[in-house]
Amino acid sequence: MLDVATAQALIRERCSMLSAERLALTDAESRVTASTQRSLRDLPPFANSAMDGFALRWRDTLSPGALIDVSAEQAAGDGAQIAGIDAIAIMTGARLPDGTDTVVPVEEATVLAHDGDGRVQRIRIERMPARGQHVRRAGEDIAAGEDAVSAGVRLGPSELMLLRGAGAAAVEVVRQPRVALVCTGRELVDTAGAPLAPGQIYNTNRTFLESRLIAAGAALHAATTIADDPAVFIAYLRGWMAEGADIVVSTGAVSMGRYDFVPDALTALGARVVFHTVRMRPGKPLLFAVLPNGALFFGLPGNPVSSAVGLRFFVENALRSMLGMPPEAPWRLPLAEPLTKKPGFHLFQKAELRLDADGAVRVGLLKGQESFKTRPLLRARVWAGLPAQVEALPAGALIDVHPLCHFDDHLFARE
Repeated sequence: MLDVATAQALIRERCSMLSAERLALTDAESRVTASTQRSLRDLPPFANSAMDGFALRWRDTLSPGALIDVSAEQAAGDGAQIAGIDAIAIMTGARLPDGTDTVVPVEEATVLAHDGDGRVQRIRIERMPARGQHVRRAGEDIAAGEDAVSAGVRLGPSELMLLRGAGAAAVEVVRQPRVALVCTGRELVDTAGAPLAPGQIYNTNRTFLESRLIAAGAALHAATTIADDPAVFIAYLRGWMAEGADIVVSTGAVSMGRYDFVPDALTALGARVVFHTVRMRPGKPLLFAVLPNGALFFGLPGNPVSSAVGLRFFVENALRSMLGMPPEAPWRLPLAEPLTKKPGFHLFQKAELRLDADGAVRVGLLKGQESFKTRPLLRARVWAGLPAQVEALPAGALIDVHPLCHFDDHLFARE
């Protein structure tokens, strides 16, 4: 059996970043950048007011009680305007008139006169302004030519907001890996709520894996459920290879039972099995192979949590490489309680994050770690990784912790 790190490395060796495509920003949410995106213009694009008030040119002759004429008005959206020695009434976000560099807020000025249309004509300054106060300068957020979003970053609302503000209309992203999913087992019923015959169960793996694959950056090319039929299985694989699937994921039929046909079916197809079984629990029988056309194949065990672990730590490992992202690095967080375990297997445990009264974050392992128990996943917020050689760990010991999706590995800043 391979250890987890070695198995993950063997997967990455057989992956390469997929080709890039250019998408409109409106179509790019949740996609991964193929290259560093630079700002096309200054943001803000011009100096503007951070307050409603009066724009003027600062001078050391200003003082509390100074009387200043107001010659014009500048609202958001107004173009260039040149100011003289007078002030100009200005609204939040309006372009700063040329010749001004300071804004006096309305709260720090007393209006002494209006014209017939209600525009301010004269004010008294009640407080000495600081030079340059309440002005947002051009490029203060990001300057033209600066890196806006790095390569290998998933585009969320914040990234798209910055790119739009920086003048981008489109962005270069990595093509999504096309993934086909096949669940095996004549006991599986796909229709939710349908009557179950004796020996049948609902196919919970399919809905879970479909959702998690999409969340992890894949394009779901196809998904189906079949009985334990090697010929049908091989036919699907051949079809998906011809259609250009990058990854095929199966569930079930990879262990050592009489009906565990997947390894022999792969051999008959001409696939090359890279490894079969990993020194971990749950999910020990996991199989990884390369199909004849170079597509990757992952055979996940059928128990729901075993499939979840196989997807999270092996399939997502391949997705990261195909999306041009670096290998994932775990967080290191302290255990909430002491633990004991049998040595020999790396354990992936359902876990929650607990916030202590002193503000410290600790990892609590949940009850119900068996691979068939899905209810604890409702409380799970992370996966805890316990090394194979460990037999006991005290409370406070640092362990590897992974978010539920690899995209969330940036939530804690690293020193």
